[in-house]
Amino acid sequence: MLWRELDLSVARGEFIAVLGPNGSGKTSLLRVLLGQLGLSAGRARIGGAEPRAGHPDIGYIPQQRTIDAGVQLRGTDLVGLGVDGHRWGLGLRGRAERRRKVAAAIADVGAEKFARAPLESMSGGEQQRLRVAQALVGDPAVLLCDEPLLSLDLASQQLVSGLIDRRRRDHGTAVLFVTHEINPILPLVDRVLYLVDGKFRIGTPDEVMTSAVLSELYQTDVDVLRVRGRLVVVGTGDTMDALGTAGAHCHGDPGTPHIPDPAGSDSGRQPRQAHT
Repeated sequence: MLWRELDLSVARGEFIAVLGPNGSGKTSLLRVLLGQLGLSAGRARIGGAEPRAGHPDIGYIPQQRTIDAGVQLRGTDLVGLGVDGHRWGLGLRGRAERRRKVAAAIADVGAEKFARAPLESMSGGEQQRLRVAQALVGDPAVLLCDEPLLSLDLASQQLVSGLIDRRRRDHGTAVLFVTHEINPILPLVDRVLYLVDGKFRIGTPDEVMTSAVLSELYQTDVDVLRVRGRLVVVGTGDTMDALGTAGAHCHGDPGTPHIPDPAGSDSGRQPRQAHT
């Protein structure tokens, strides 16, 4: 069981950070909303409808991934998959509209200078900027982000998170943002959903990111400190080992190692219940 009796409603224009150790169900929550994973109990809704693959109201931004050498895909091709990657065949009018949407999305993220280059020649930050464009090209009402800042340098993290925040402020797009490190997005976050061993807590960052709350969730001593406006989550002795195994760590303190989710780390377990 990943979680049960999770009752979460995301308002228009709200930014929610989803935190927790490896295997706590963060990615599984997104898979439920993407229509890729069913619930054993309860229900999930996107705009009042059941989640399904290719839902036009959902945009999805994955982790930055290395592009295999030899993959013949340009940035414009990647963004175009957000328009018609789920279907075949477009008429002449449809092709013109597709080109217009792709060009507009690329302009929105400021990627015009490199969008026609092969993906393999781009930096991780440039690739991720185009993945943001791909997610936004369909004008989604909800943006699901699965560790989109992972492996990016600080400047690219700020750029990508800023693009996501601008989208939600300008268009009222709701954002569900899975991450291991809250500091790059801390000024943007309205609420935090913290998942640990089937338990959870929902609230503002000041309500959730406290020593008392995280100690209760982890059932061990956890200290939450503020250092120069940044949150640092630490333990001592055996507690530090437990946090390391669970995947918790200093949130965004420069030079502090973190343990990212391995691919599919929680995808093989079935969530018990959720309402979104």
